[in-house]
This record gives sequence, structure tokens and C-alpha cells, in this order.
Amino acid sequence: MTEHTFDLVILGGGSGGYAAALRAAELGKTVALIEKDKVGGTCLHRGCIPTKALLHAAEVADHSRDAAHVGVRATFDGVDPEALRAYREGIVAKKFKGLEGLIRARGITTVPGAGVLQADRSVRVGDDVYRGTDVVLATGSYSRSLPGLEIGGRILTSEHALDLGEVPARVVILGGGVIGVEFASVWRSFGAEVTIVEALDHLVPNEDLALSKGLERAFRKRGIAYSLGVRFASATQTAEAVTVTLEDGKTFEADYLLVAVGRGPATDGTGFAEAGIAMDRGFVTVDEQLRTNLPGVWAVGDIVPGLQLAHRGFQQGIFVAERIAGLDPVAVPETLIPKITYSSPEVASVGLTEARAAEVHGADAIVSYEYNLAGNGKSEIIGTAGLVKVVRKKDGPVIGVHLLGDRVGELLTEGQLAVGWEAHPEDIAPFIHAHPTQSEALGEAFLALAGKPLHAL
Repeated sequence: MTEHTFDLVILGGGSGGYAAALRAAELGKTVALIEKDKVGGTCLHRGCIPTKALLHAAEVADHSRDAAHVGVRATFDGVDPEALRAYREGIVAKKFKGLEGLIRARGITTVPGAGVLQADRSVRVGDDVYRGTDVVLATGSYSRSLPGLEIGGRILTSEHALDLGEVPARVVILGGGVIGVEFASVWRSFGAEVTIVEALDHLVPNEDLALSKGLERAFRKRGIAYSLGVRFASATQTAEAVTVTLEDGKTFEADYLLVAVGRGPATDGTGFAEAGIAMDRGFVTVDEQLRTNLPGVWAVGDIVPGLQLAHRGFQQGIFVAERIAGLDPVAVPETLIPKITYSSPEVASVGLTEARAAEVHGADAIVSYEYNLAGNGKSEIIGTAGLVKVVRKKDGPVIGVHLLGDRVGELLTEGQLAVGWEAHPEDIAPFIHAHPTQSEALGEAFLALAGKPLHAL
């Protein structure tokens, strides 16, 4: 057995883990980053980056179909799965190489292998033991299924869907959240018949109701079918197809079933519970500073209850590294973390929904305004419908920004600044939005809430 000593040992090299490693190294700490697969984790290799490459390819497919509308002669002749795979994998490989180079340049020691936390707060990797003054747990998440629903064959998770060597003719997607909606958008653009099964009453049910309803209208127009408000009962498969049955007896048959019912914390086999880490349904329990119940042990990313987003992991990793270094970083509350669903149209939000704002502040204490993208020149040019919705406290600051439409995710940072800085619409109204841009739609909503609408009544 060989022992290695560092200022900081990090178990997990995904978004939260490598962000903590990079920032700690910047601050002069010696760092060991333990990763059983590849640094970058799910986001880089099996999540955010490859799925967005697919979504871009889907956008190109849609543009080729619609090219005649803008006077360009083009045809859509189908998708080449192998060429699509090469495009996607090329992007991932380039980003991975860059990340590896950055980690090496910061002097971080990368340890390949599955780490297990020990009772003395060390981490064992094979026959080696890594000890740190501080330890960060960042082991990420995995694709969940439902009780009795076995993954395999024609029943897929998102990881399997990425590697699928064909464009299916018919797909059923179990789950109408972010992952399900994004794959529905991709496959429909590639020509598949798609049906989403969501047990709750709306698609993207955690978003403001105006966005959920708007996305449902857009998906109907695109020919994406969905069943809402009825639970999944069972799935059976043959060599040729899979049949999905709902609790009301309705059935759907398809080439594949994608199970997109969320992600669970990847903490099994890590030794966390055995080492005395406080756990709750597999998640690691932390305080507001991301400290576990064991001194010197911290946790970040998807194993911490809350939004499972790569950029949340980045922020938490940076926060913990700075706390360990003796700095006093600002904690970012969950409501200030931006959320984007990269479907067509995109769904983007930050802050409180109107319903949540009414619960927190009272319905009479809030005001909301919706601006339809039909009034926005750039949105008309690129051919997207949608809306901007801003929620404010009456005579007070902006507390929620909600966007629907192609490319609106790029507008969300302005909304995040408005909510995070507790800006009043009257404060923002004097700032000019360049014309013609989609950002003008957000500006129009701020102008209207400030009592001086321009391109609206």
C-alpha cells in the first residue's frame, strides 16, 4: 500500500469536481483528482455537450426543410448516423483534450480509478491511499428508471440513445422534463414519430405555466404527440418493438422507449455511508456552506439535493475551493441558477415562477407581464414563436424571468443579472437593447413593467 498526501483530495472528476480542482490549484493548493472514467464526467461525455451537438444537427435539418421559405433551394435527404456520430464525438474529443491540458497546466494530479472513502477520511483507489487536509465528494449522477422497468434491448436511457446507430421511425419517451423534451425535439427534427408520456399535468412541469403551455402548443404544431396526467404502468418488448401501457389502459407501440425520468445520485459503492457521511435517499446531506457532517469533508454537484445542472456543479466546486482556501465566497441560491431546456423552441428561466412568487409574497404583491415574440423583429426573421414573461414584486424588484423561443437561452444572463441584483424594471428601462435583436423582447417586458411600453399596448 502506498500513501499520497495532498492539500485537497477530490473524488469525482465531473463538472463540480474538476471546477473545485482548478480553483484550488489557482489558490496554491496541491490537488489529487480521482476519476474512474474520464475527467469532464457526464456533462462532457454523455450529457450536455453531445446532446447539444445533436440539437444543433437537428436545427440544421429543420433549416434545410424550411429553406424554400426564405428563398434558398435546399433539400433534406435524411440523417447519416455515422457522420452524425463523428461530428458529435469530434466536439467531445476536442473539449476533453482541452480540459486535460488545462488540468495538467495547473499541476493537478489526476488519479484514474474508482475511489472509496474510508472511515479516516482518506480515499482508497486500488492499493493506494490518498489523504487530504480536505476532501470533496463529487461523484455525480446516473440515469434513473422506474420500479419494474428494466433497461435493455429497446428500452433505453439517454446514454444509450446517444449511441443509437439509427434514427428510429417511432419513439415513446417516458418523462416530459428537460432530457425527454430535448430528445423529443431531436428525433422529431430527424423525422421520427415521437410521443412523450408525462405523469404530471404539463411538459417541463417545473417551469412557469406560461412556458409549459407554450411549449405544448409548439410541440403540437411540430407534430410531437404527448400524454399528460396519466402514469406509466408497464412496458413489454419483442425483437421488433416495445409496447408501453399507461394506468388508464392506453397503449403506445414504438421502435424504442426512452426512459427519461430524472437522475439519481451516484453514491452506491463509494463508501460514503460506511465512513459516516450523513445521507438522505442516496444524496449527501450538507449545510449552506456545502460541508458534510464530517469535518473537512465537503460535497458538490448532483449528489447534493437540488438542481442537477453542470453549471451549478461549477459554481459549487469554485465555492468550496475558495472556502477551503480561507476566502469568503458568496453562495448562490437555487433560485438564481439559470435553467435552459435546449429544445426547439428553447425554454429558459431564472428566479421564481408566477405561482411560486404568489406563494412566497402573496398574489396581490406581485405583477407579471408577457411579451409575445410575434412583436419582435429578429424572432420573426429566424422564424420562432414564443414569449418573454417577467415577474416583479409590486413597486419592487424583478424576481423571475421566463423565456420561450428558439435561441432565447442566450438572453437568460440578462435576466439572471436583473433577478440577482434585485433590479427594478425602472432601473433597467433606460438601457437600450440593440435593434434588431431578440434581447429587445426582454427590454420590452421591462419597459412595460416600468409603465412605458413601446411596441406593446
